[in-house]
Amino acid sequence: MTQQTFYRYIFALLVTAAAVAFWWATPGLHGSPFVLFIAAVIITARFCGFGPGVFATVLSVAIVEYIIAYPSFGVTLARRNFTQFCLFVLVGILAASIARQKSKAEIRTEQARAQLAAIVESSADAILSKDTKGCITSWNEGAEKLYGYRADEVIGKHISIIAPPEQKQEIDRIMHRLLRGERIDHYLAERVRKDGGRVIVYLSISPLYGSSHEVIGASIIAHDVTLQIRAEEALRKNEKLATAGRLAATIAHEINNPLEAIANLLYLARKDSKKANEYLLMAEKEVQRVAGISQQTLSLVREAASPVKLDVGNVIEEVVRLYIRKANSKQIKIQSEIEPGVEILGLPGELRQVFSNIILNAIEASPEQGRLRVRVERSRDWRNGSDLGARIVVADAGHGIAPETMSHLFEPFYTTKQPSGTGLGLWLSQSIVQKHGGRIGVKSRTSLGRSGTVFSIFLPAAVPACVVEELAPFVAVRTSY
Repeated sequence: MTQQTFYRYIFALLVTAAAVAFWWATPGLHGSPFVLFIAAVIITARFCGFGPGVFATVLSVAIVEYIIAYPSFGVTLARRNFTQFCLFVLVGILAASIARQKSKAEIRTEQARAQLAAIVESSADAILSKDTKGCITSWNEGAEKLYGYRADEVIGKHISIIAPPEQKQEIDRIMHRLLRGERIDHYLAERVRKDGGRVIVYLSISPLYGSSHEVIGASIIAHDVTLQIRAEEALRKNEKLATAGRLAATIAHEINNPLEAIANLLYLARKDSKKANEYLLMAEKEVQRVAGISQQTLSLVREAASPVKLDVGNVIEEVVRLYIRKANSKQIKIQSEIEPGVEILGLPGELRQVFSNIILNAIEASPEQGRLRVRVERSRDWRNGSDLGARIVVADAGHGIAPETMSHLFEPFYTTKQPSGTGLGLWLSQSIVQKHGGRIGVKSRTSLGRSGTVFSIFLPAAVPACVVEELAPFVAVRTSY
């Protein structure tokens, strides 16, 4: 028997003795001694466990039988109701058993709570909580490392202490959603460290409920993705520069023709003064053509600060015009089926980049004298029929994509265009489409006579509110370094 077990049985003895003393000092209980001893058994079992509870039960029976009731056990059996003793023993053992189970459950709960606390405290992610007023109530070690504040510096202060000054209203919007019982997953946000530096984090925010199922606060898990986001942005910029380089030759040809025409028209204007105005007007139109080509090129790399309404058909036609000479060089016929007036909200520069990647890939995959189909139409998301938007389909009759390549198609740095390909085009296209709340899919055949690839892109007409909120940090990152 260990010392701790010994003390438990001593506690059972003392509680039982206290019941005897209370019975002796309270004449009104002399007729019902079992009430006090049942209480003693329950208290003992609750705090000391099953064994001491049973010990208290047996001790109580002995005290009642030999001290309180009668001095002789044999005499007692003849005079007392044996059922009363059996019920007391039964109730005592049952109470001890229930208390034992409750004690085990509490021990398991406490162990689970301690393990959870250890997991939270040792997590590399920042884990914190706040009340309904936005005041911080807990702050783990990961939060200290991420934000630079010690727990005693922030607990009790408003959560806006780590929010950028220009995004203070964002905290109120998030809290309003939490009070409605909403959960916020993978929310991209920018936060401020103690030293003033800024970090980009993915937030998972869950409401905390009280005993009456009312929201009493929120738990927040923040994962630092600053380096990841900036690396992705660098890759995006590099891919855009690579795309601009691939367009350079095409644009040079497009500009060279009107420049030659301008030179000829200016020569004719000098030679024939009577038709000079006519030649100058024609030259002016060629200059405008050059300006248009330059504007289309710049639109591929310029970024809008926020989503704007744009006509998808017009954007597709602009991109197709950029590659028409490349298609003509392979005698590829481009068949456009564009439904007019299909409008969405989006970032024009990024969407041009997506369409440019897909159409250029289709032209390069198409055989000589092949055919390329480009279709734009109003549609619904096949996975969520309630979402209205635009569907863009680009189909070629090329050699198709091998099955072993399909599974890696949207992975970064995976390319079959060695050595010229960067492997970033489709990865970038997928990330842009997803950022706009859309989807991109691909089907391909490699069988003889029926080979080809079809890319299908769905873009919602209205960018979801959660996506609009996420676009702002992306723009902020681009301008912060």
